[in-house]
Amino acid sequence: MADENEAPRGELTTRTLAMPSDTNPAGDIFGGWVMSQMDIAGGLAANQISHGRVVTVAVDAMHFIRPVKVGDVLCVYTEVGKVGRTSINVEVEAWALRALSQVREKVIQAEFTYVAVDANGKPRPVTA
Repeated sequence: MADENEAPRGELTTRTLAMPSDTNPAGDIFGGWVMSQMDIAGGLAANQISHGRVVTVAVDAMHFIRPVKVGDVLCVYTEVGKVGRTSINVEVEAWALRALSQVREKVIQAEFTYVAVDANGKPRPVTA
C-alpha cells in the first residue's frame, strides 16, 4: 500500500481523465482501462530509448492498490530500468488525482517489458 508521504517515481508521461464510459457495474474505472493507459505511457518511454517501434511482451508484478473513480485525473509515471540487447524494462506507476479532494494517491504499479522491433516486426537491437 502506498504511504501518504510517498511521491511518484519517474517522469510524468501521460495524464488523462477517467470518464463514466470507462466504468464497471460497480462504478469504478475498469482495471483494464487503467492498464491500457499504463501500457501507452510505458511504450512512450521505451520508444524514446529505442528510437523506434516497440511492442509489449510482458507485464509483471501488477499491483492494484486503490480504485480509480470517475472524474479522477490518471497520472502515469515511468522510469526506465534495465535495457537489454533488444528489450527495455519500464517501471510504471499510475496515480489518481482525486476529483473532489485534489489528493494524489498511487492506484496501480507494474513492470512492463518492451522489445524493439523492425519494420517486419522482428526484434532488433536497441540503439542508443
